[in-house]
Amino acid sequence: MRHRPPTPALSELRDLALEHGIEHLGVARAEVLGRARQALHERRDAGLDGGMGFTYRNPDRSTDPFHSVPGARSILVGALSYYSDDPARPSGPHARVARYARVDHYAPLRSGLRAIAARLKAAGDRATVFADDNGLVDREAAYQAGIGWYGKHANLMVPGRGSWFVLGSVVTTAGFEPADAPVRDGCGTCRRCLDACPTGAIVAPGVVDAGRCLAWVLQKPGTIPVAMREPIGDRIYGCDDCQEACPPAVRFGARHPGAGSTLPAWVDVLDLLEADDTTLLDRHGGWYIAERDPRWLRRNALVVLGNTGSGTDARTRAVLEHYRSGPDDVLAEHAAWAADRLGVAVVGAAPRAGGTPR
Repeated sequence: MRHRPPTPALSELRDLALEHGIEHLGVARAEVLGRARQALHERRDAGLDGGMGFTYRNPDRSTDPFHSVPGARSILVGALSYYSDDPARPSGPHARVARYARVDHYAPLRSGLRAIAARLKAAGDRATVFADDNGLVDREAAYQAGIGWYGKHANLMVPGRGSWFVLGSVVTTAGFEPADAPVRDGCGTCRRCLDACPTGAIVAPGVVDAGRCLAWVLQKPGTIPVAMREPIGDRIYGCDDCQEACPPAVRFGARHPGAGSTLPAWVDVLDLLEADDTTLLDRHGGWYIAERDPRWLRRNALVVLGNTGSGTDARTRAVLEHYRSGPDDVLAEHAAWAADRLGVAVVGAAPRAGGTPR
């Protein structure tokens, strides 16, 4: 008869996590995440979800580890750093990509968590991995596991490291005692993240209005509100401003300059707007693109072009005319806005306003 190996010690699992780049592995008791559940309901009821699904879609499920793993006893939470340096901006109109979206950092995180889950399953326990999905509120689990505290920007702050981490969990029937107490708040009176937000989306310490958060505005389908377009600046996907303003994050970045210019931190806006659908999905398909429709990338790129382009550049004028006179009302309206901002008199009918998604 084949004998199962014993349930591994937490130290063994932490060594396994490190092999996959997971720097922190904490333990929380499996229990309903009541505080997060209440916050999700209250903020959704207050309209702060901005139409976002994710953990807002079903707060009662995303805060209940027993929904997916009946009999769960522990939640192992992993944190993997994604910090990288900002390479110099190339010449010409280019769009900035937030650090977390430059490389699929969830791939090594999931790989490490799956290795941990496989080790637990080999010992006869159930184990299910959650990472970047709507199955579990990882930040609350990470807080309960003693990995960090909630910063005023609502991201989890790892002591001495800031918030440059992706998080994931393994919910398991194996029983582990929490090894670390929850981390006390380390923000004090600092409010630099609130002041740095380009749209004032951090409406209270730890409370973000998703409808004003540029990271979500750039992912959400539909027309971008005119008031949000200038604050978008050169961003095409994600926003790092609140984290970049955070003193621990700044200090960590100064000590650990990251991978630098090898990462795709900038996207050529005109190249993007001239590319076909297949090319765009091949290049940027790792991002969350609503409905897998490249029109939303083009919409974002038109806003960036309006903020960073030159109205005297012939190629820019041709791209704007192409979209302004095209069949897509949303893209035509954003192209008209960009042309007006750059002082370009686009040939064609009068500018359309308030285009609606097809």
